[in-house]
Amino acid sequence: MPQWRSKKMNDEPWKPRKVVIVGAGAVGSTFAYALAQSGLADEIALRDANHELALGQVLDLVHGQAFFPSVQIHEAQAADYADAHLIVITAGAKQRPGEPRLELLQRNVKIIHDIIDEIMLQKSPAVVLIVSNPVDILTYVAHKRSGWPRGRIIGSGTVLDSARFRHLLSQHCGVDVHNIHAYILGEHGDSEFAAWSMTNMAGMPIEQFCHLCLKCDDWQAQRRKVVEEVKHSAYHIIDYKGATWFAVGLALTRIAAAILRNQRGVLTVSAVLEGEYGLSGVSLGVPCIVSQKGVDKVLEVALPPDEQSALVKSAAVLQAAIGKLDLTVPS
Repeated sequence: MPQWRSKKMNDEPWKPRKVVIVGAGAVGSTFAYALAQSGLADEIALRDANHELALGQVLDLVHGQAFFPSVQIHEAQAADYADAHLIVITAGAKQRPGEPRLELLQRNVKIIHDIIDEIMLQKSPAVVLIVSNPVDILTYVAHKRSGWPRGRIIGSGTVLDSARFRHLLSQHCGVDVHNIHAYILGEHGDSEFAAWSMTNMAGMPIEQFCHLCLKCDDWQAQRRKVVEEVKHSAYHIIDYKGATWFAVGLALTRIAAAILRNQRGVLTVSAVLEGEYGLSGVSLGVPCIVSQKGVDKVLEVALPPDEQSALVKSAAVLQAAIGKLDLTVPS
């Protein structure tokens, strides 16, 4: 026996890395497809209120098993929550004709309550990742419903928005996207903002890079244009094809990697704040260390006054929406 293999390691039973995806629609199934190809998970289980949809997605995926790393894929039952490492919730109600936004949101609150109750009934040890929109509000709702430590229930936050931001900067500045660090913070929605103070290229602050580049006549105007394009990206895609699913599926795979492989990656997931940035009673996208525990630590970055103000305003938008919800009614 090699000396580095301890008796404890040999005695521990092998546990497959299991991911349960709740919601087998476009986002959930695309995430399952990306996750299967990544090799991150040993087992993927899809659960949906529409049994036939879930079964169809499973069959479509398993027929491609010859072309991606070995992984078990099957339809999920409630019992699958019990030994899951990660549960990803993409399920949500669609707006009915003439239905007020608050009523739609209240219906989605009930869906999240029901799923969280089912997960808790199975005594699941998993990290729960909320993707259903509005993601920041529903992440807070799920956290309150569970009573778990905040790190175990997180939202996809502005991970996708930050990726869009990096893409646009890459296109505008002519620098490979992998050499750009840039973050969108706040609500995954209209009140989000670019943290320019945290933006750098090849280790250089963006201000220094722009001084060397001299590509733009009016960089401030270009900044505003880039941020507006980030904010409206989803609207453009929805206008073109009805919904977004490819990039969000990849963003979820990145978050899953940080959790399943305990990478301690820095990602702008939606986390419930407990005094960081002077905020509490709200969940929104801020830089976090993401590990097998979920959010291991919220990174409280020293933001300049304008960005701190933008974060507070974004939080106020979310808190106003949360304040209108009835979170006390049993599901």
